[in-house]
Amino acid sequence: MIAALVILAAILYLARGALSPFVVGLVLIYILDPPVERLARVHIGRVRIPRAVAVLVVYVLVVIFLAWAGSLLLGPLVRQISEYLADLPAILAALGDWYRTLELPDLVRRAIDGLISSGSEAATGIDPSTLLPIARSVFGFVASFFGYLIIPVWAFYLLKDRPSLTTTMNRSIPATWRRDVWACVGIFNRLFGRWLRGQLLLGVIVGGATFVGLGILGFVVDPRFTEFAVLLAVVAGVLELLPIIGPIISMVPTLVVALTVRDPAQGLIAVVILYTAVQQLENNVLVPLVQGDAVDLHPSVVILALILGGSIAGFLGAVFAVPLTAAGRDIYRYFFRRLSPDDPTIPPPDDPDLLPFRDRLPDAAGHFPEPDEILRADDDAISERTLDDTRPPAEEDRG
Repeated sequence: MIAALVILAAILYLARGALSPFVVGLVLIYILDPPVERLARVHIGRVRIPRAVAVLVVYVLVVIFLAWAGSLLLGPLVRQISEYLADLPAILAALGDWYRTLELPDLVRRAIDGLISSGSEAATGIDPSTLLPIARSVFGFVASFFGYLIIPVWAFYLLKDRPSLTTTMNRSIPATWRRDVWACVGIFNRLFGRWLRGQLLLGVIVGGATFVGLGILGFVVDPRFTEFAVLLAVVAGVLELLPIIGPIISMVPTLVVALTVRDPAQGLIAVVILYTAVQQLENNVLVPLVQGDAVDLHPSVVILALILGGSIAGFLGAVFAVPLTAAGRDIYRYFFRRLSPDDPTIPPPDDPDLLPFRDRLPDAAGHFPEPDEILRADDDAISERTLDDTRPPAEEDRG
């Protein structure tokens, strides 16, 4: 087992540059599997819908939803991005005017001016050799783009064959390990599922609240806020996936827009008040209501996990660092209790983390169900047959 894990870790490390699309694909599978499972249990007369057909139906519904959402958001979003880029020189000029009005110590001003001048010189005198990393990045983006194109096909096969794949995995686990393995899977499933559902819902709510708040600022302070309301709301909703630091980063482009209004000081104050109010609403009302104690990590641990995850795997690493850290903590606690001489008992079948996987666990006599019958539809009774090779060893054989 240790050798297999070491080899798997080495392979994943060597292929780390190509794993981002597959991570997104796993999240897609995680989201789509419950509706596929429900639809695959529907009967039309005496015939049950094939799982492949269920996957295709869910795919069609998702495409329809994305097309509808794109028709509402994509047009305004693309238009506002182009307008934001077109106004960027004016925004930078306004930022320069605001910087010149600041009363800064000479030492600080000279340091900032030196950084600006060195950046301008680097931009005007580009060495052709420095274009090589840029070209590599472009080719890497193109390669990852094609990688994302195959994800729907890859996810289709995994969704279609997920019950049989799970059965095969269950068969490969020693019988006496199964309850521990599925308990760990249940811990991860509980934490990751609650976190993912909560973050997606929070992103939608925060994005909507930001959009409404920017509309109010556009009416009360300056119409410039309304011009970029969709773009800034989408940025706020997406960066909500990064706890603590995401909302701070999402406020930066709005502060830049505030520098171009008639009264920049009033615009800056209004933006800070708006984002502070949204965050207070989120932290004090939405998070306890939506997520509860989904991860229950100290803010210092969350920030450290975000930094480490971002340095290891970029944006995706930062996004999934928090639930992975929480799951690792709870799995460590589980095995610490299991290996402790004070409480070495395995979890009972009605343990909350084991309930989704109860069909893969032994019965009261220690017998396991036939692997091919695991994860069938609810209306299919699990056979009473057992496998002799999955029967737990006798008590005298264990020691």
